[in-house]
Amino acid sequence: MATDINKDKFPDETKLKLEIFAECFREWFPVFIHSPYIKVLYIYDFFAGSGRDAAGTFGSPLILLNEAKGKDCKYCSQVRKGNKQVYFAFNEKGRAKQELLIENVNDFMTDCLTNNCKENQCIYNYANFKQSEFKDVFQNANFQSVLNNTSYGKFILLDQYGFSQVDEDIFLKLINAPKTDFIFFISSSFIRRFKEHSATKQYFDTAKIHFYESRPKECHRLIAKYYRNLIPNGKEYYLHHFTIQKGANYWGLIFGTSHSLGMEKFLKVCWEKDKFSGESNCNINHDYEKDTLFYNEKATVKKQEMELEIRNKILSGGITDNIEGLRYVLKNGCLPELFTSAVKKLESEHKIIRTGNLNYSSTNIHKVKLYKINVK
Repeated sequence: MATDINKDKFPDETKLKLEIFAECFREWFPVFIHSPYIKVLYIYDFFAGSGRDAAGTFGSPLILLNEAKGKDCKYCSQVRKGNKQVYFAFNEKGRAKQELLIENVNDFMTDCLTNNCKENQCIYNYANFKQSEFKDVFQNANFQSVLNNTSYGKFILLDQYGFSQVDEDIFLKLINAPKTDFIFFISSSFIRRFKEHSATKQYFDTAKIHFYESRPKECHRLIAKYYRNLIPNGKEYYLHHFTIQKGANYWGLIFGTSHSLGMEKFLKVCWEKDKFSGESNCNINHDYEKDTLFYNEKATVKKQEMELEIRNKILSGGITDNIEGLRYVLKNGCLPELFTSAVKKLESEHKIIRTGNLNYSSTNIHKVKLYKINVK
């Protein structure tokens, strides 16, 4: 039976996970409410829990509702002004936790209306509670209709227990859904530990995950690679991961988006949490720690490896323009400014010439003007 984490105070590792959820949604929400192409937004939390821990700390449902206000309720005002519809849907299959969830959400909304906008009714639609198995809801025709609607923006949170819910079929449906970003939790250590067990092989082809070639702390990195290899060849898609160590176990988050801006924003969150590699709370590459003699935040193992890889690809003709290079860096879990820095160094060394719309832009790369890179 899964542990009910809501009966106690959230441990630090759970708080970190919730912080990443919050900051990820904080980056996502304003982009979609300001988009002129989207009038309807759906935010799904499929493993919602009861909404708070024993100390009253917000769980994911209340975090999502709280972030949707924005400072001084600015997002509420913008949604109202833009005449947009925003739906929050919470699913919690445990009856006791679902009852607490409804109570906690209603208390939150009553307090919010009283102390913030003073309206009689919230601009958001939030009372869509379910008490069902995840896959029953996911496969439901109504949800599939929303998921596949090209006019709707969707944010999907899957804070599952264990690893069995987001299998290959679910994953492929998520990555093929238009205008849909998702983030899910997975117990990567359990997959590594029980890789030969039939219950694990039911959901993962563990023969394709080479745990024996890696350290335990890298298990989630390998799980993310496994999912990444499920993305069809030629499909423009971005996937990044974040490892959370708790004792001897390694959990993880995986975020997916079809848009480079979505990945830019998620990587921003991850690199703020981990200055070394943007992917863990456990110094996964054994960098020199802060306050030690050789600590250098600007030249971490991952940054140095990626910069060398970029240089080699440019000089060998593997990367021939800035758009290709910026996307390559994003797909490898680094902020696109790393590509721009590498290009500047190669120029200063007189090893390349750029032609076309010259610029050093490294944000909002979907809007960046193209230039070509020629090796001398």
